[in-house]
Amino acid sequence: MSILPMLNYSAIVRVLLKAGFFVVRQKGSHVFLRHFKDHNRFATVPRHTRDISRKDLASILRQSKIPVQEFLRLLGKK
Repeated sequence: MSILPMLNYSAIVRVLLKAGFFVVRQKGSHVFLRHFKDHNRFATVPRHTRDISRKDLASILRQSKIPVQEFLRLLGKK
């Protein structure tokens, strides 16, 4: 069982904003975020009405270089 929860788009973006990211642009149904200090850290989050899968969330965390434990702490789960 994965420790990553199923989340919707707005919860993921809210955590990324807490982690120091800002919205660069939106193209279609995807939102592009970049980190304030390290511009090599970025994330692309799909803006869908359904929950984002655990696999896609893991990919977003890999792109943004945020450890899972840090993400869960910012989310308020641990």
